[in-house]
Amino acid sequence: MKFGKEFASQMVPEWQEAYMDYDYLKTLLKELQRFKHRNKPPPTPGGLKRKLTLYRAFSGLTQRHHNPTSPSSPDIESQPILVSSVNRNGSQSYETTFLMSSEEGGEYEMVYFRRLDDEFNKVEKFYKGKVQEVLKEADVLNKQMDALIAFRIKVENPPGINFDSSVEMTRLASDIAASAAALSAATPSGARSTSKKAPHLEAIEESIHGQAADDDDDDEEGNTPIQEPKPQKPKIKVVVPASLEVLDRVKMNNTLETPRSTIKGVLKVPNHTDLSFSRENLRKVEEQLKRAFVVFYQKLRLLKSYSFLNTLAFSKIMKKYDKITSRNASKSYMKMVDNSYLGSSDEVTKLMERVETTFIKHFSNANRAKGMNILRPKTKRERHRITFSTGFFAGCLASLVLSLILIIRARNIMDSGGRTVYMETMFPLYSLFGFVVLHMVMYAINIYYWRKYRVNYAFIFGFKPGTELGYRQVLLVSFVVGALALASVHFNLDMEMDPNTKDYEAFTELLPLFLVLFIFIILFLPFNILYRSSRFFLLTCLFHCICAPLYKHSNPCVNSFLQVQAFRSLEFYICYYVWGDFTQRENTCKDSTVYKTFYFIVAVLPYLCRLLQCLRRLFEEKDPLQGYNGLKYFLTISAVCLRTAYSINKGIGWRIIAWIISAIAAIFCTYWDFVYDWGLLNRHSKNRWLRDKLLVPHKKIYFGAMGLNVLLRFAWLQTVLNFKFPLHPETLTTLVASLEIIRRGIWNFFRLENEHLNNAGKYRAFKSVPLPFNYDEDEDKDD
Repeated sequence: MKFGKEFASQMVPEWQEAYMDYDYLKTLLKELQRFKHRNKPPPTPGGLKRKLTLYRAFSGLTQRHHNPTSPSSPDIESQPILVSSVNRNGSQSYETTFLMSSEEGGEYEMVYFRRLDDEFNKVEKFYKGKVQEVLKEADVLNKQMDALIAFRIKVENPPGINFDSSVEMTRLASDIAASAAALSAATPSGARSTSKKAPHLEAIEESIHGQAADDDDDDEEGNTPIQEPKPQKPKIKVVVPASLEVLDRVKMNNTLETPRSTIKGVLKVPNHTDLSFSRENLRKVEEQLKRAFVVFYQKLRLLKSYSFLNTLAFSKIMKKYDKITSRNASKSYMKMVDNSYLGSSDEVTKLMERVETTFIKHFSNANRAKGMNILRPKTKRERHRITFSTGFFAGCLASLVLSLILIIRARNIMDSGGRTVYMETMFPLYSLFGFVVLHMVMYAINIYYWRKYRVNYAFIFGFKPGTELGYRQVLLVSFVVGALALASVHFNLDMEMDPNTKDYEAFTELLPLFLVLFIFIILFLPFNILYRSSRFFLLTCLFHCICAPLYKHSNPCVNSFLQVQAFRSLEFYICYYVWGDFTQRENTCKDSTVYKTFYFIVAVLPYLCRLLQCLRRLFEEKDPLQGYNGLKYFLTISAVCLRTAYSINKGIGWRIIAWIISAIAAIFCTYWDFVYDWGLLNRHSKNRWLRDKLLVPHKKIYFGAMGLNVLLRFAWLQTVLNFKFPLHPETLTTLVASLEIIRRGIWNFFRLENEHLNNAGKYRAFKSVPLPFNYDEDEDKDD
């Protein structure tokens, strides 16, 4: 793989704009190369000049004595560039002066070096800013560790037990000294002989705010004469943990979002509680700090990778320049890069070592292998059995579809007398599985293209790192569900009752119910099998939707659950199997007032949840856009209710009102999709009527998606205008619901693309992790 592609593949997606623009610099060099080829002088008639080979040099045919270049040597004086540091607007930057601008093609090289300097200054400024951010976070984590150690001592030594704090402090200090000695022994000598530690890098250490045992050694060294160095045993700096008095200035943060915490926030009740020294609270505190350290370590790893990749990119592009121009400028420029903050700063490396030491000591019971596996989780490998199983069940699904078509044709089921009863009872039951499978297939397609265009969907959805499903896993689950559903359909194709018993076979009639119960059992299964983290994430999202507005909506996946017809199918399951006679395929659901009432409620509930979440954000953030978004869902609720009322009552008045409100809601929602959810229809964008940044390289894809979104948005017209189709009403309803699922699948892709670009514009690659302790001085700063 070429370096340009490798460079792009290893970028942090949200930081992409902060990396060196390697492709553009490469384009400038290609223009320079084309110019040199056009203006290449003709070969001299004096004959061919041969470059002296290594063999001839050793044979003594050339001058063998070569004086090393001195500072006043013409080689130094004839350097093509001069790199200097300048101070602009109070910040340091670097500027390259091209010393051979009078030569032919010099203007091309001047443009190249000017852009090269801009890229380097951009990279260094970003890196320096991010390093300052992690240093501040290190100070915060340092305070949290002080409180954790003191909290742990209080929990392990309750007040009722005779406890000498000085003895415990001494024991902890000796433990820390022993772990430091072990770390020193395991560290290579080259790594130990680094420069003196900066004061702020003492942040992440086992209780860094403590006092060292050898504080006065430096004062004595200043008065002693310089002597021959003698081999000595390495001194171990004993760090005394922070005093228990730190707990007097600390309160517990209630970081878990619950309905109770939401109500407290509305009532403006402080979200901090006094310390309660119990093992349960200690476990919660350790879990929160453990998660904070893991996220902090990932930031450090990405920063280190950022520095390395950009330094390598500058080296590569300068080598290309030397090759094209036959100059030797890379040495001078890379010397500047190595001496700059980007190349010489070692704060990130030292912080990583501190975090590793602290994490292994306090969160993995001094087990280095266990701690490093948590800090550096291995990337998930694609398993061949997943690919094989996906293909196998896809083949099963296709075979079952083909066999179902052949059976229907062979038995002439479409013309049988029990067809109408079957379509009114069994078809709505099995259509639920069709909705589920189609929804999962659309999600798998989205995952495939999100990965292809490097959309960080796992970060946007909030998946735990390493637990997100790939498109193969999602397809596997969907194909298994589809195969099971179609297999049960094959067993349940009886159009007529048994003439002897005068009813349908109970077991086959219960197959849809058994399959739904099986899926729900798998969904709620507590064991760590069958993608437990993904199942629990789905249940959490559903629970937050149901409990709106007690939970704040910040996840775009919530909108994927607005599948009205799927919820209505579940309602029909309950009515059919609880109050109907499934052995006779008889039910009175559509004549029941209770069923009709819940028919409205089920249709409105998903949109009502989103409306309440928008109102909560309007109340908390005072953002008027959330009010307009809530208005969108209010119009949708009105349109759904009116269309449902018209489908039940059938009157010209209901029809006119439903048509008008539905048209207004569809137009408003379509505009919101394009402008706010997708970020399109920007007339002044460089991509006219789209947006400035597009991840999909073909603009026609965006215009096609907009046209398809409008077309599928207005699919509800058939429910109001009563278009005549040679289809059963249940079939038509299922088709319209399937079109809505497809529309939402398309909407999801472009919604997440826009969200990803917004994150990239703010360089937001991590979400904030709540910390367990709150210091009194933090409250003073907030006030």
